[in-house]
Amino acid sequence: MSALWRSRDFAVFLGVQTLSAFGDACTFAAVPLLMRTGSVSITDLGWIRALSAVATLLTGVFAGVIADRFDRRRVLRLCDLARFVLLGAIPLAWLAGPQPWVLYVVLPSAAVFSMIFQVTYVAVVPSLVPADRIAEANGLLYGAYSVAYLAGPAVAGLVSQGAGPIYAIGLDAISFALSAAGLFLVTLRGPGAEGTERGLGAGVRFIRRHPVMLPLTVLLAVLIFFTSSLNDVIVYHLMSGLGQPDAVIGLVLTAGVLGSTLASAVVAPLRRRAGFGATWIGAFCLCGLVVAGIGLAADVPVIAVLAAAVTLCTGIAGISSVSLRQEVTPGHLLGRVTAAFWTLQLVLAPAGDAALTFAAKHFGVPPTLGIAGAAVTLTALAALFTPIARRTAPAPPPST
Repeated sequence: MSALWRSRDFAVFLGVQTLSAFGDACTFAAVPLLMRTGSVSITDLGWIRALSAVATLLTGVFAGVIADRFDRRRVLRLCDLARFVLLGAIPLAWLAGPQPWVLYVVLPSAAVFSMIFQVTYVAVVPSLVPADRIAEANGLLYGAYSVAYLAGPAVAGLVSQGAGPIYAIGLDAISFALSAAGLFLVTLRGPGAEGTERGLGAGVRFIRRHPVMLPLTVLLAVLIFFTSSLNDVIVYHLMSGLGQPDAVIGLVLTAGVLGSTLASAVVAPLRRRAGFGATWIGAFCLCGLVVAGIGLAADVPVIAVLAAAVTLCTGIAGISSVSLRQEVTPGHLLGRVTAAFWTLQLVLAPAGDAALTFAAKHFGVPPTLGIAGAAVTLTALAALFTPIARRTAPAPPPST
C-alpha cells in the first residue's frame, strides 16, 4: 500500500474521486427521499432508473471507443463538467416549484456521462499503479468511495430534513466541478496507437473468447436485473412500511456503506487466498440470502446491519470482477472491453428497475425481496457449472 501512496498521481486521483463520490452519495440518498415531498412516487423512480439504465446501455456502444481513442484525462474532466451543469439544473429548476419532469431529463442524461467516465476511469487505473498492485489500488479506490458514502447519505438526510432533498443534489453538482479541477493535477498515459480501432466489436469479441469473462457477463446481467433498484426498495420499505423520517433513512444508508469499507480492506487477501471463483460465487450467494432477509426485517437497526452485509458482498464481488478485467485485458483494449462488459450486463437492467419497484408497490416489499434474494443466490450457484468456479482465472486469449 505504501508504494501506491507514494505515487502523487494516484493519490490525487484518489482524492478527487473521493470528493466526487461524496456528491454522488448525496444524490444516491436524496432522489428517493423526494418521495417524501409527494412530487415523485416509487413508480416514477422506477421509470427514471429504467431510462437511466437505457441511456447507460446505449452509451456503452461508444464509451469504450472514446476511452481508447482520446486523451483520458480530458475525457474525465469533460464528463465531470457535464454532470456539474446537468445536476446543477435540478435545484435551479425547483426554485419555481417541484419539477419532476426535470428528473426524467437530467438523470438519464447524466447517466450518459457517468458511463463514459466510469469506463475511462477503469481504463486509467492500470496506468497509475504497478500491475501487481491493481487489486490493492481498486480496494483503496473502493474504500475511498465507501468513506464518502458513509458521510454522503447522512448529510443528505440532514439537508433534506432541514431544507429539502433537492438541495442535497446541488452538493453533488458542486463536487463534480471540484473533481474536474483536481484532474488537472493528474498525469495519465494515453491508450497508444493500438487503441484507435473503432467500434465496440473488439471488446465483445474479447469477452466472447474468454472462458471466464463470457459466463461472468451473462450471470451479472441476471444479477443486476434483481438488484439494480434495491436501494429504492429499501428506502420505500423504511418510509412507507416503517414510517421512518429522512434523517433516519440517511443514517441507515450510511450504515449500509460500512460493508463497502470492510470489503475494500479484505478483498485483496481474500482473493489471493481463495481465488477469483470462490470469492465471487461465495459473495453473491450470501448476498441473495441477505437481500431476502431485508424484506422480512421490521427493525431499523437490523435493516441497517443487513444493508451493510449486502454492500460487503457486492463490494467483494465487484472489486474482484473489475480487477480480473484489468489484469487479463490488453491496455489498448481496456476501454472497449469495459464498455462491452458493462453494456452487455446492463441489458436487463431497465426491465429490472421497473419490475422491482412495481412489485414492491403492488405486492409488498417482503415477497419482492424474497424472490429477488432467492434469484441472486441461485444465479451465483449456477456459476459453479462454468469456468468461473476455477480457483484462478485462465490466461486471456490472444489480442484481437
